[in-house]
Amino acid sequence: MSPSRDVWVIGDVQGCAAPLRALLAHPELSSPGTELWFAGDLVNRGPDSLGALRLVKGLGSRARAVLGNHDLHLLAVAAGVRKRGKSDTLDDILNAPDVSELLDWIRRLPLLVRDYGHVMVHAGILPAWTLEKAAALAGEIESALRGPGWRNAMNDLYGEEPLSWDDTLQGAARMRVIVNALTRIRMCYADDGRMEFDYKGELADTPHGLVPWFSLPARRDRNIPVVFGHWSALGLDIRPDTICLDTGCVWGRKLTALRLRDHRIVQQDCTGCR
Repeated sequence: MSPSRDVWVIGDVQGCAAPLRALLAHPELSSPGTELWFAGDLVNRGPDSLGALRLVKGLGSRARAVLGNHDLHLLAVAAGVRKRGKSDTLDDILNAPDVSELLDWIRRLPLLVRDYGHVMVHAGILPAWTLEKAAALAGEIESALRGPGWRNAMNDLYGEEPLSWDDTLQGAARMRVIVNALTRIRMCYADDGRMEFDYKGELADTPHGLVPWFSLPARRDRNIPVVFGHWSALGLDIRPDTICLDTGCVWGRKLTALRLRDHRIVQQDCTGCR
């Protein structure tokens, strides 16, 4: 279904508030009737995570964002589950007077959005899942994060095992696979579809035996395009069934917005964020 109003999807912001502000001021994105989707990783590594987070939150009902791995990392640090990394730029959020309000807003974001004939996640979808299955599994994590025990739930989201899906999975193992697929996946083993998390480079340099998640032959529901970010080395990559929008803003490259109805691209320079 085509959107009744313009819908623009924006790639990984990662705390680059100034480029985001400039992008949102573009005439084609600035109309109050324009809907704005964000493919996750609103915060971290960039110079103004607090500004970026407040900016997106302040868009109100115009904005639909999914959780990325850096957004989950912020929640985990706030919950005391993970330590700050040396490259983190989260202190401005954690020390902000409105930190509780901001964290409550983040933990209520979905992991998957499906509308207007497209699906948006931060990283990818396992080939064994239909889109209906992926949405239902995302809902399990969303329920855990939105509940009063969300801080304890964060303990179950970290770890790389198991590397593949099994319908019999329960508890923490089940939650890890769901979160890793939706917010961390890039590559899978070609022979059995297991997730692989070490390789983050360009497709041309893919190690033998690995394929990008979206190229696995067993992948289902290819007729509905999946929009994602997370993979800056892949960059802007538009295929009939997938669209990657992480164009390395935090590395000083570009912040990209794509209009769903015709795939028009608007980009903002991010030199100052490097």
